[in-house]
Amino acid sequence: MSSQDVLQDASTLASYNVLLQVMFRALTFVMNAFTLRFVSKELIGVVNVRLMLLYSTLVFLSREAFRRACLSGGSGPGRSWRQTLNLLWLTLPLGVLWGSLLVCVWLWLLEAPDPQAVPHYGPAVGVFALASLVELLGEPLWVLAQAHLLVRLKLGAESLALGAKCLFTVGLVVLAPQGGLYIFSAAQLVYTGCLVLCYLVYFVRFVGSEEANGKGFPIKTVGELLPRSAPGEPAVDWALARLTWSFFKQSFLKQLLTEGERYVMTFLSVLSFGDQGVYDIVNNLGSMVARFLFLPIEESFYVFFSKVLRRGGDARSQKQEDVSVAAEVLESLLKLVVVVGMVITVFGYAYSHLALDLYGGTLLSAGAGPVLLRVYSGYVLLLAVNGITECFVFAAMSQEELDRYNGVMLALSVSFLLLSYLLTGWLGAVGFILANCLNMALRILHSLLYIQRYFQASPWGPLRGLRPSPALLLALALSAVVTALSESMFCCSSGWPLRLVHVAVGAVCLSGVLLTVLLTETRLVAFVRTQLRPGTRGKRT
Repeated sequence: MSSQDVLQDASTLASYNVLLQVMFRALTFVMNAFTLRFVSKELIGVVNVRLMLLYSTLVFLSREAFRRACLSGGSGPGRSWRQTLNLLWLTLPLGVLWGSLLVCVWLWLLEAPDPQAVPHYGPAVGVFALASLVELLGEPLWVLAQAHLLVRLKLGAESLALGAKCLFTVGLVVLAPQGGLYIFSAAQLVYTGCLVLCYLVYFVRFVGSEEANGKGFPIKTVGELLPRSAPGEPAVDWALARLTWSFFKQSFLKQLLTEGERYVMTFLSVLSFGDQGVYDIVNNLGSMVARFLFLPIEESFYVFFSKVLRRGGDARSQKQEDVSVAAEVLESLLKLVVVVGMVITVFGYAYSHLALDLYGGTLLSAGAGPVLLRVYSGYVLLLAVNGITECFVFAAMSQEELDRYNGVMLALSVSFLLLSYLLTGWLGAVGFILANCLNMALRILHSLLYIQRYFQASPWGPLRGLRPSPALLLALALSAVVTALSESMFCCSSGWPLRLVHVAVGAVCLSGVLLTVLLTETRLVAFVRTQLRPGTRGKRT
């Protein structure tokens, strides 16, 4: 498969992933806004911070390294999918080991919430751990689908699973609000069960079909999806297993960095459960665009870079046509996330108070919520750039370079946790976001230095994507001043007519910024039109 074909498939995957995440966030946005009217912020804090941290930690540590390693080898005919699937099935026993350890920690080492305010904590911990194990059952199927770019499967499966979770949660919150943690625990189990069932049903119907044979799908019978051995061959590809171990050491550190503030809140009790609930809601609102736009693009183009580039070489040692396409794509992706991130930073400052007031009423807008969301709007820009730069770096690094990078991640993890603890004691919840900003800036610096060395002495300079046009910078600066003045004059305690004036001012400023993008960032516009729209044919940027 040529680099242009891989780019087309990766672009299609990114497009559908973005649509999927938009739908995810829209549904959860509405569901959370609705449930805030029926549950306490303490309950939200326990569910969204304590229990979801258990779930994300167990799942991430059990599968992330396997995902990255098994997707690095592409899906060509020379690959042994029997050995790859055998390796992927190890995620389940690993999940059982992690689950046993983490459940003990969550039940007996961490401070339990007040049973009068948040009852049923113990059973909820067990159900969230079980939901994690259920999701790991579908990991081999997920990697198969991702490696062969079965984008509609992921879209359909996660749509159905999320829809079932939302309906289940809202229904029980209305009908039996006294259920508390039982409701959210059962809803998480419904989500993972539906997700795995959708993948299973799809592959049972797909494997061995004419469509699968026409696409050259390597699995011919359903039985081949299960662990199996072959005479005279090792059960797993040991080179892939060693790469998995490298990614595992890195994923452990990456999880600390990704969920660091939740670990600090959970293990050091620097915030009450109520304050944790408010912080988590603001964090989810602030990261909405990062999750539904940036993360799907990062996941999809990691597959692209992994297939197009050979690990361990620089730009001169690779096939030049492939490097050219990779450099152009990287430049366009950097320009895209920088532009979107700067727009969020500028408009997030002036519209944070209004957004929180509409979303959760005075529960969110009366306290520190608006300040948290304003600071988080600036953090989104760093989050976006880091996602794309690390996407490229992790796809291009050799195993030895990945091992060395683990040391960098360890130092960043320790410094981040220390900064989080110190800054939170000084500034409250804002300290978490500032510590994240510093950590993300250091990770970006490391990635930029690697990319600079990678393309050194080559004709390509993808880091030009970090520089927006001067006209766009001017439009953003004017918008920042105008919207800030608008907020001070019209928002948010003077009634709806003046709020609508504030919204209209923002709409006019945003229109001016978008028009400037269309006129000055023509290469970016062409990239979005040709690569990130569902159903379009991938073209060279």
